[in-house]
Amino acid sequence: QWVYNILEKKAEAERIIYENPDPQHGFVLVPDLKWNQSQLDDLYLIALVHRRDLKSLRDLTAEHLPLLQNILREGKEAVAQRYGVAGSRLRVYVHYQPSYYHLHVHFTALGYEAPGCAVERAHLLADVIDNLARDARYYQSRALSFALRADEPLLRKFQEAGRL
Repeated sequence: QWVYNILEKKAEAERIIYENPDPQHGFVLVPDLKWNQSQLDDLYLIALVHRRDLKSLRDLTAEHLPLLQNILREGKEAVAQRYGVAGSRLRVYVHYQPSYYHLHVHFTALGYEAPGCAVERAHLLADVIDNLARDARYYQSRALSFALRADEPLLRKFQEAGRL
């Protein structure tokens, strides 16, 4: 509900850094709650897509390339304008598995080791765009590895199903 409240501007509207209002190809860019917004060394923003039918990386196809390209291009431009941080100094990625199931993209300072920015969970948005440009259904057919903490319910489900 937190995500929808932001998208509908029922909450945190004053925190929106940038918005592309297009319902299919648009998004809002907001500071992550983990970032205190005072130090650029640990810059952390989240792009939340307006579309509600996209839950995770698995939902993406080549149809979504305009959306993803907008997020990458416009998000970098917004960060440069607002914070003076060049796009080349950002890590822009999607988690799989995500912490919540509404497609969102992380923008962090390149030198900041944000939780979940490691290769076993983070998929660089530029790579996602490239993969979908090469294979329209790449994320529906590819095996995706991901790490789970020992206390995560999903890990227990895999164990109970004999999948680990």
